[in-house]
Amino acid sequence: MGLFRRGPKRDPRALARDDEFAFFSDREGGVFRSQVRQAFAERGLEVTVYAGTVTDSGGRRFGLGNLAAVCHHDRRGERCWPVLIRDHVGKVLRTMDGPQPLEILSGDEIRACLYPRVVAEDTLPASDAFRYGQEPAPGLREVLALDLPDAVQMLSEDSLRDVGDIAELRIRALNNLRALPVEGHETVRRGDGAAFEVLLGDSFFTASRVLVLDELVERIMGTGLTGNGALVAMPFRHQLAFHRIHDAQVIPALQAMAQFAAAGHEDAAGAISPNVFWWRRGFLTPLSEPDGAGLRVVVNGDFQNMLERLVEDDV
Repeated sequence: MGLFRRGPKRDPRALARDDEFAFFSDREGGVFRSQVRQAFAERGLEVTVYAGTVTDSGGRRFGLGNLAAVCHHDRRGERCWPVLIRDHVGKVLRTMDGPQPLEILSGDEIRACLYPRVVAEDTLPASDAFRYGQEPAPGLREVLALDLPDAVQMLSEDSLRDVGDIAELRIRALNNLRALPVEGHETVRRGDGAAFEVLLGDSFFTASRVLVLDELVERIMGTGLTGNGALVAMPFRHQLAFHRIHDAQVIPALQAMAQFAAAGHEDAAGAISPNVFWWRRGFLTPLSEPDGAGLRVVVNGDFQNMLERLVEDDV
């Protein structure tokens, strides 16, 4: 999985855009939804296709956002969409129609595949099903999830009641997260001196490793974080970027990471946040915010004071 994704040939941006998924043209959106309907029909399900979801006769609703983004970003272009869509629909239906994991797995088996997952809060159901999850930063939510062979299943508060104490389960989930292998690591360097690290992986929990950032940084870099903490960004579920703060190079790094996070978040499958955060002692403080069509960097008093001190130390 590369840092900067170069997509396949697509319809020109000048063409009319799809109302729901602006990265599609009207034509591409129609092709995508037609293939979704066909994939469900091949599984014996007639569905009603809406702009961003489909529903079956039983009232089950399936979101299309992540699947649309996956199709959009696949370098092979439209020719691969039918296979991607059929595979996705098959996995979703097997998960929904088959035995539920919490009913067939033992307690030890559940704990072995349990992980914390950081997600954008607006991607969760509007109900209180995930109210137990902590809030790492405004707009983000940490929930518990099962890493299954064909799917990642986020667990509601009700589903956890028969499994165990949520606090104890979270401790086990964090230990599982710490034990994940490092799938890929790259250093991004720019001419202005900006540099930051990017962790990449196929795991749905790559970005969630921000929850154990201090240990992860020491594992990857051989040196831990100072009391100044780090800049971090989680554009989407398969990327985590960080910069160890130790001198005034944090200033160009912040600008570079803000651009990186915004670009990586746009139209991504499993999008989490376009923002850069200041990680300090396990707490995340946003350092960017939406500004019209883009983002602007914002800093609070504590971060500003730290910057001034680092600049003075470099003089």
